[in-house]
Amino acid sequence: MKKSNNIYPLKTILFLIFIWITVPAFSQKKEMSLWDKIPDEIQSKDYSEKIDAKNGVADGVRKVTLPTLTAYFANTEKSNGTSVIICPGGGYGMLAINKEGYKVAEWLNGLGINAFVLKYRLPSDLIMKNKTVGPLQDAQEAVRVIRRNAVKWKLNPNKIGIMGFSAGGHLAATLSTHYDDKVYTPSDTTSAKPNFSILIYPVISMQEGITHQGSKDNLLGKNANNEATEKYSNEKQVTAATPKAFLVHATDDKAVPVENSINYYLALKKEKVSAEMHLYENGGHGFGLGVKGTNASWPTTCEKWLNTNNYTLKPDGYVFSYFKGNGEDGLHIAYSEDGYKWTALKNDTSFLTPEVGKDKLMRDPCVIKGGDGLYHMVWTVSWTDKGIGYASSKDLIHWSKQEFIPVMAHEEKARNTWAPEITYDEKSKEYMIYWASTIDGKFLETQSTEEKGYNHRIYYTTTKDFKKFAKTKLLYEPGFNVIDATIVKQDQGFVMYLKDETKNPVQKNIKIATSKNLTGPYNKAGEPITGNYWAEGPTAVKIENNWIVYFDKYTQKKYGAVKETAKGWEDISEQISFPTGTRHGTVLKVSSDEINGLKKE
Repeated sequence: MKKSNNIYPLKTILFLIFIWITVPAFSQKKEMSLWDKIPDEIQSKDYSEKIDAKNGVADGVRKVTLPTLTAYFANTEKSNGTSVIICPGGGYGMLAINKEGYKVAEWLNGLGINAFVLKYRLPSDLIMKNKTVGPLQDAQEAVRVIRRNAVKWKLNPNKIGIMGFSAGGHLAATLSTHYDDKVYTPSDTTSAKPNFSILIYPVISMQEGITHQGSKDNLLGKNANNEATEKYSNEKQVTAATPKAFLVHATDDKAVPVENSINYYLALKKEKVSAEMHLYENGGHGFGLGVKGTNASWPTTCEKWLNTNNYTLKPDGYVFSYFKGNGEDGLHIAYSEDGYKWTALKNDTSFLTPEVGKDKLMRDPCVIKGGDGLYHMVWTVSWTDKGIGYASSKDLIHWSKQEFIPVMAHEEKARNTWAPEITYDEKSKEYMIYWASTIDGKFLETQSTEEKGYNHRIYYTTTKDFKKFAKTKLLYEPGFNVIDATIVKQDQGFVMYLKDETKNPVQKNIKIATSKNLTGPYNKAGEPITGNYWAEGPTAVKIENNWIVYFDKYTQKKYGAVKETAKGWEDISEQISFPTGTRHGTVLKVSSDEINGLKKE
């Protein structure tokens, strides 16, 4: 643990040491001292840190004497090692350490980014020999501390960013343009250059008419000379070596004029440094993560910028298994990054040719990832067979030997086994396979001369290993002809999306039933969630906290979708696109690496 020669309460130092030593590695919020010996320090008994608390939480900090880094380490499985140092604003007179520090760190953690809140010293002649460089000393050392410990903390030393709000934005921009300034003697040759900067309503300039006067007075003094003013007007210090930047500002900012960001952006552009800037119509100053109006969208925009620049782990994507035509050529797969635009893989040719069953078809392919890490697939092999097809894969490319599972062989009058699906129950560690079958002579109350006399119900079996299967049972009898069931785990129970196959009076729509247990009993199906078109083959996935159900608009020869919202189910069919000819399939969330592997086929 590092120590400071600064006069600081012994109990506080011991407390920081205790936290750093006792909290397990890579758990959130660990505060550590920044220096062994604070450079150019003046000891002052009359100068001590003041904390502004709100509802028992440190909201602001004044008179910082012991600079610290508070580390928020991201989940290593969701991070590519990027780190961001956060410099709260406050006009160089205080630090808005909660709103523009801790809360921002938590947001970055949610993106898989390691965050470090910098409690930097505020310029003061009472504790600094040169108050103008005090904050920059802390910022340079913060980068060096993180870079020195990159291996130990599992960080990427080439993905360290500096982020600042208001006057903290000035410090971040100062570091970005003055990272090589010899403002103290470092302990080694570790670089203090950040790899990128994120500047939110930043003070950039010290020039009259554009600067934030309070920040300038606090940093340079009220009688700053032209040389200091020029040096710390960071738009004038940009070079081709300045790190890339992301800037946010509100046009109606009356505290820090929007020209601060604009001029910095133009300086970066002139030097051909990558930069992105978002100017909002309103928002004023100090809106943090966004409170109202258009300025509230900047965190989403910033996340996209971080994604594009490879500062976040590439997000998971989705694949869609489907068939074309009558299913003769086998398994087709499409992929999507957002769940809306789907692109066929392998030039829309088959990944697996069907080999089992009476007709050797591969219709309605359902693929899930099981508890064993393998992908398991079942499919319809024939219009009239009494069993289904099964195969497994490690990568969706290379598949095991295809097998025929005779799930309805015991029923002499079974006419078919259609649209099989699998759901894995994490609690029981079992797989449930379920499908639609018509057994002649059963459920006569809903028997119809329509649909060639088909009158389906949903049946199921369970297995732990796809070698031994439980006795087939009836899963769902809704009181109507039902096919194409798919079941997903939601909240505390299971939700079944199903097709009401009734033709007279016509239904042909998707409905929902629920159960606390995977194997039922399921309740009465609700009202349709699809519109006045014929829909079949539902498959569901949760995207950005909303459930989306895709389905085959088979009479229109295209795919549709509905999204669950607070107001009910919204038809988003016009927002999605699938490869031409896509038929009844299933959606599956997969890693970006798996999608890249499929793209190479």
